[in-house]
Amino acid sequence: MVFFKMSKTVIKSRHNWKSINLKELWEYRELLLFLVWKDIRIRYKQSLLGAAWAVIQPFSMMVIFSVFFGRFMKVPSEGIPYPVFAYCALVPWTYFSNSLTKATSSVIDYQGIITKVYFPRILLPLSAVLQNLFDFLIAFVLLIIMILFFNIGITPKIFLSFMFLMLMILTAAGAGFLLSAINVEYRDVRHAITFIVQLWLFATPIAYPASIVPERWRTLYGLNPLVGIIEGFRWSLTGKSPPDIKMLSVSFLTIMILLLLGIFCFRNMEKTFADVV
Repeated sequence: MVFFKMSKTVIKSRHNWKSINLKELWEYRELLLFLVWKDIRIRYKQSLLGAAWAVIQPFSMMVIFSVFFGRFMKVPSEGIPYPVFAYCALVPWTYFSNSLTKATSSVIDYQGIITKVYFPRILLPLSAVLQNLFDFLIAFVLLIIMILFFNIGITPKIFLSFMFLMLMILTAAGAGFLLSAINVEYRDVRHAITFIVQLWLFATPIAYPASIVPERWRTLYGLNPLVGIIEGFRWSLTGKSPPDIKMLSVSFLTIMILLLLGIFCFRNMEKTFADVV
């Protein structure tokens, strides 16, 4: 008589900080690339203007800001032509706002496969953050053209802009992890994100320089992680007015805390995703 021994494997989520498995994320890198490419392809598959949409949003906002803030309100631009001053900030801001909005709804958008197969759920908001780099690069090319058009010298500091871009990616990822996890439990977060982004826009030195903030408030102002990023990005491209070191340091610390908090909350809440979505 032959006996067959049945066995089963139970996949359980861990409840500690060590559950961040970088090796597992690397093993699923092809899935991450597929998710990024799929969303980019769908976005432009039947689009009339195609990749031009990556430029239209920040460029149109730049025109509006230049008219109202630059011409009518005479907002200082630290010696930089106001269109370049505004567009330098709007390019990374547009990337961040679009990434955050997309990442917040990423888990809900893929609820069909979450309940059927296993994969690291954190890939969903991460892919939403990475896919917008395609739009960023297109808008960045126009920014370089504008800098050359206005005869602003390009210096080697331009390579530092990629460091600030990396900080922007980490900020979008941290906030995206946090809000996407909360959005699974409370669906009104998806609707509130538009309001959050609007408030965040005016709390960030995009239409105005951070130098107009009184010095005694700049450390507190730096708690907005985008403050140091936008000021650093603008400085690396135009060479004007280096960011306040103390404010930049506070922004960097806030970015790291936001990233760790986002990962921690996502990993501790993902065990209920399949039941809730």
